[in-house]
Amino acid sequence: MSGSFSGNKLELKEIDRFVIGMTNIYDNWYWNVYQFFENIKKGISKSVGQFGYPASGMAINTWGVDFGLLSENGELMGLPFAYRDPRTDGIFEKFFKIISKEDLYKLTGIQLMQINSIFQLYAMKIRNHPFLKMAKDLLFIPDILNYFFTGKKNTEFSFATTSQMYNPIQKRWEQKIFEKMEIPMNIMQDIIEPGTEIGVIKKSIGDETGASNLKVFAPVSHDTGSAVAAVPACEKNWAYISSGTWSLLGVETKSPIISPTASRLNFTNEGGLTPLSGYKKT
Repeated sequence: MSGSFSGNKLELKEIDRFVIGMTNIYDNWYWNVYQFFENIKKGISKSVGQFGYPASGMAINTWGVDFGLLSENGELMGLPFAYRDPRTDGIFEKFFKIISKEDLYKLTGIQLMQINSIFQLYAMKIRNHPFLKMAKDLLFIPDILNYFFTGKKNTEFSFATTSQMYNPIQKRWEQKIFEKMEIPMNIMQDIIEPGTEIGVIKKSIGDETGASNLKVFAPVSHDTGSAVAAVPACEKNWAYISSGTWSLLGVETKSPIISPTASRLNFTNEGGLTPLSGYKKT
């Protein structure tokens, strides 16, 4: 999509559309992020062709939770697993031996779903996945695409909260979780706020697409968070329904609601446009 501001309203135009599907290889489900990357570049080239000049900036959001791992030399190791992959089947029984349901909810405020990043990561741990042993960095799907474009590594706040490894009270990755999983927390990235400029696309990509010096920004990179941010409501008392792969009903709050009742009802507290981050990897 391209967006142009006339002075009083934002006008959106569809530039390109491509299918995003999971790839099944030996009974596991993956995301072909290299194909996504090529299609986004195609969209940028089409945008330049239609308007005759590159955009002021670009931003990427995706569905939540999924991630890939980078090696010491900065290469993506394999295709990222998709959240519907069966390797997390039965993971609750194993995970709750190291952290209880109640403690995990108190630390993160995120609903229990086996697709969450924390359970995907722990599934790799208990299976002694070689990529996890060699991992220098963990990047979520929008992080991977931003890295392909700019070479910069970070994680935007809203997406960090979907992982169930972020503590919204302490506003940082939760050390206790990584200690219990016996996974080094330094594979995680600095958490940046929505609206942060990540960097400029690499010269080679600028030459290929005709969009030299195109800036890359972090939006609310979890797609649901972006959808909620776009709701045209100014009053205090309103709710949203976001319908995609599934439907989500919720409200915006100034702070997370983490209580025994919220835990019992399996409510979730995911980040949005309001900046709540603060953790720096260093």
